[in-house]
Amino acid sequence: MGLVAACDMAVAVDSAGFCLSEVKLGLIPATISPYVIRAMGARAAHRYFLTAERFGAAEALRIGFVHDVVAADQLDAKVDELLKALTTASPNAVRACKKLVMDVAEREINAGLIAATVQGIADIRASDEGKEGVQSFLNKRKPAWLSV
Repeated sequence: MGLVAACDMAVAVDSAGFCLSEVKLGLIPATISPYVIRAMGARAAHRYFLTAERFGAAEALRIGFVHDVVAADQLDAKVDELLKALTTASPNAVRACKKLVMDVAEREINAGLIAATVQGIADIRASDEGKEGVQSFLNKRKPAWLSV
């Protein structure tokens, strides 16, 4: 479960099952807990950490542990769809978005956070890819990073 929780995007097949079984062994899921709790939320983590209850893909989707549930024969198509979305995006913007989510998640909205996000958009807009992205949009053409 730790690997799934550490992923930016998670897709499960409808027959998938999940379990945090450590308590049945007299252990705790300490090492993976920051990732799993962030992925499923503290409320769901309490239940599944404490009970070692097995849950399916539909429940994983409901609690936010996975983003999509598909039939096994649709898994490759779903992953390809996500990969296409990623590969058509600006590589620098993708990196910056990953950092943005990590920096902003769970933080109090205050003047410091607002200033940091304002600086973030200013920095990315001034970058070569930011300028190219805006120009390609305005000129109704594909951005240069797609031709690489």
